Amino acid sequence: MSLVQPVDNLAMLPAYLAAGTAVLVLLVDLLVARPAVTVAVAALGAAGTAAGAALVGAAGERRTFCVGADCSWVWGGRAALVGAVIALLTLGVLALSGPLLRAGRTPVGEYCFLLACAMTGSVVLGAAGDLITLIVALETLTLPLYVLVGLRRGSLAGAEAAVTFFVVSVVATTVTLLGAALLYAVTGTLHLDRLGATLAARDDLTGLPLTGVAVALVVAGLAFKVAAVPFHAWAPATYDGAPLPVAAYLSTASKLGGVVALLAVVQRALPGDMTGPVLAALAVLTMTVGNLVALRQRRTVRLLAWSSVAQAGYILAPLGALALTAGRTGDARAGAYAAAVAYAIFFVLLELAAFAAVVALRPADGDGGTLADLRGAARRHPWVGGAFALALIGLAGLPPGLAGLFAKVTVVRALLAGHAGWLALVVALNAVIGLAYYLRVTASLYAVPAGAATVRPARTVALALGVATAAAVVIGFAPQLVLDVASR
Repeated sequence: MSLVQPVDNLAMLPAYLAAGTAVLVLLVDLLVARPAVTVAVAALGAAGTAAGAALVGAAGERRTFCVGADCSWVWGGRAALVGAVIALLTLGVLALSGPLLRAGRTPVGEYCFLLACAMTGSVVLGAAGDLITLIVALETLTLPLYVLVGLRRGSLAGAEAAVTFFVVSVVATTVTLLGAALLYAVTGTLHLDRLGATLAARDDLTGLPLTGVAVALVVAGLAFKVAAVPFHAWAPATYDGAPLPVAAYLSTASKLGGVVALLAVVQRALPGDMTGPVLAALAVLTMTVGNLVALRQRRTVRLLAWSSVAQAGYILAPLGALALTAGRTGDARAGAYAAAVAYAIFFVLLELAAFAAVVALRPADGDGGTLADLRGAARRHPWVGGAFALALIGLAGLPPGLAGLFAKVTVVRALLAGHAGWLALVVALNAVIGLAYYLRVTASLYAVPAGAATVRPARTVALALGVATAAAVVIGFAPQLVLDVASR
């Protein structure tokens, strides 16, 4: 067998564009040394990556780095969707970062370079065909975020948040790697499809205690990345201590990356009868704890963080249908995976809009403040307040936030198709609990102002807020399009 393998460079084009953006940002920052040019290059690179991901995905599935039928790089419809969405999220976060970068406490070149590196990891993650590529891509996404959280000069809260995030994430990565090593010891392979085929064909392997430990470690390690309970403790402190645009990236692109990684191993590699009960328990704990603790929050970013924890539970819920034999039929499995991806896409758009509104309403380089600071914000800034209210209503799953409404309907429909009606009931009850704090914040936006100072939103922030809100509205009228792409 030849040791020289042909490489499909077209399939690799989105990764080339993302990595090239990071390199180009470094060169421009070194040679031109003009912050506006550096940010413009990063923004153009993110837009080009999104376009490249969509165009390559539209050409059909492409594979490379293959040994026989096993490939380490598989670029299909779902990979294209994830790559394009995360690149656009990166572009949106760059737009939100204008006030932060102009404040002068954050180095522009390093900031844009680290965002481009995180984007590169996300693009690779969507196409990963084996556990090693998957874990390396996930760490390429996560490692720059450690630095971004604490990059703001003179911020003690940022430094503490960065250390918390680093320590917890390193432990999660170690646990995931140990689980991958044990899976290799049991099966002799790391390719996701080969792992799934081997474990499905060999009942003697799935009955081994070592296999159960390996599966539990991999699922637990990846559950850290999506901030699923009980692996969630890092998220509120990290979000609240990070600069607002970085918190937005953590809550959207980073969480989407964790969901993609978890879905990849659950769908293609690990047995459904072993992962289903674990994921069902994680989903119930995550949505319930997230919603109950969010009720008590008084700081804006901490409320959004706990809301994000609860939303992770909704994303994991369709996979809980795999706990039942009826839920492991081909159609039910496909519906569960598509529902999880679609919900994640709906969620990140609404979450980005919510964070964009907070950035628009807060002083430059400031934190998220308290909920009392938002009182009457919609009276002072009607358009920003309206967009914020629409994002919150969408996250709650109420009309006219159609994206959030269809997201929850999609999850419940997938659970019912998988004969997990009890889990659909838990989702419905938690959605009712979530209404309490989403509607409380929305009502506060339109309450009589408490005399807070008026802040004029930056143009780039207003643009990002408008685009995110418009995207959420448009996608609410065409949810089936997202479901169709997610099911590929």
